[in-house]
Parts: sequence; structure tokens; C-alpha cells
Amino acid sequence: MKTYLLPSLKLTLILIVILAGIYPLAIAGVGKLTPGHGDGETIQYKGRTVGYALIGQKFTKDEYFWSRPSAVDYNAAGSGGSNKGPSNPDYLKQVDDRIKDFMKHNPGVTRAQIPAELVTASGSGLDPDLSPAGAQVQIARIAKIRGISAQQLTQLVNEHTEKPWLGAFGPAKVNVLKLNIALDELKK
Repeated sequence: MKTYLLPSLKLTLILIVILAGIYPLAIAGVGKLTPGHGDGETIQYKGRTVGYALIGQKFTKDEYFWSRPSAVDYNAAGSGGSNKGPSNPDYLKQVDDRIKDFMKHNPGVTRAQIPAELVTASGSGLDPDLSPAGAQVQIARIAKIRGISAQQLTQLVNEHTEKPWLGAFGPAKVNVLKLNIALDELKK
């Protein structure tokens, strides 16, 4: 028994030091090298923090680009999806209601033109990004309300479109909060 007990205790202590001490410190050190220094990348506007780059926010006013719906009402403390399957009648009704609401606010858009991301919630419920198509389908509404040309808004969306990493990994995306801040800056 002594043959196994002492090596087991030594191994346990070594693993505790590595996994509960060295590894977390190494990860925290790597986090300090990222934007936001491990605390999240905050977005500043007019001298104050208005949000985080990687946490979605609710935009429902017609003069702004709308975000992807959230199953948790954009509550970062309760991140998660709805857990309702694609054949669930309640879920289908909720998606249909979102489609009707989107079409009511965007009268020139047909049901087929609405990207799925604008009527379905993401897995986390906090997705901060849209596809470029998700932003472009909203341009006519915003142009009309703000009195800005559709061409100018298209250029704004294109300027805020982040290309796939290294040109191949991930989709092109537009951060909705950053886009809406740039939209407010157009007024000036």
C-alpha cells in the first residue's frame, strides 16, 4: 500500500499545482494580451462605454439596424438558447411572428428575402453580429427614416463588414453595435 500511496499523493500535489495554479495563470496571461486585456473588448462612444464587442444588444427602433433575436432577451447573465426544436409549434409561431413583425417594419421586403438570422435566436442568445445580407435587407427602412441614401448606407455596411479570418475561416459578419454607432455618426 505504501508503494502506491506516496506516489499517488505526489502526483496529486503536482497536478494540483499545475492545473489549479500554473495553467489558470497562463490562461490569464494570454487573456491580458487580447483586446480588452482579458476583461472583454468594450466599445466607447462619446467618452462612455456603450457595450461589449462580443455581446449582442437589443436594437428595435426603426432608425437602427436590428440585432439578431435573443432567446434570453440579451441577458448576459443567462446566456442560452430556447431549447425548442425546429418542429416545435410554439417555436414555429414565434418565428412566424418575428417574420410578420419584420415585414411590417420593412414593407418592401418579402418573406423569402429575410435572412434566417433575423428571425431565429442564436445558440447563446447574445450574438453581436449579422451577416452582411442581414444588414443590407434593413437598408431601405433606415434610409427612408433617416433621410440617408441607400447607397451611403450600403457603403457603411460594406465598411463595417469583417471578412473571414485569413480569408477562409468563418463567415463575413457585421457587428451591429459598431454599425449603429457609425450610423449615428453619419448625422454629423
